[in-house]
Amino acid sequence: MPRLNVVVASTRPGRIGHVIGDWFAGVAAAHGGFDVRVVDLAELDLPFHDEPGQPVDGGPYAHEHTRRWSETTDAADAFVFVMPEYNRGYSAPLKNALDYLYREWHHKPAGFVSYGMSSAGMRAVEQLKPVLGALRMVPLAESVNIHLRQVVDADGTFVPNPAMAAAAQGMLDELRLMAELMAAARVAA
Repeated sequence: MPRLNVVVASTRPGRIGHVIGDWFAGVAAAHGGFDVRVVDLAELDLPFHDEPGQPVDGGPYAHEHTRRWSETTDAADAFVFVMPEYNRGYSAPLKNALDYLYREWHHKPAGFVSYGMSSAGMRAVEQLKPVLGALRMVPLAESVNIHLRQVVDADGTFVPNPAMAAAAQGMLDELRLMAELMAAARVAA
């Protein structure tokens, strides 16, 4: 079964990203097409890129945190980035995590669960796609876009709706197909 890393990209105290990430990981596990792992960048706690070598060289990595991140990323067959939109862009911790590595990302599909107030994070996703292309990843068109004002109640509780679940199912179906196709590309490369 292909491994799916659900990457929670917000590290801000008081964030809702881990709640959304846990919701999506539950939907992905119920889908049954993946071995689902949640990777929370707040828990990963990568320092600002401190690896002396170039990621394109693929190691050896000088730091244990880079080696752990490399192993976690290399083991995955697909990714879903659970990502907020900050000032019309994606988070700095996500960019930092991506830039630590290079070959570990190659020929793997990426889906998006984005969230925000006005655009549901879609502007951040559009900014991220060229970066993923440079890493030889395949960003999906299917995504889950969450307007926080519509799914967070007066008590601050995240309340997913049926449209989000349906979007997640469609994205997971496409992600599974692409993960299988890209696995063959990684073997051939």
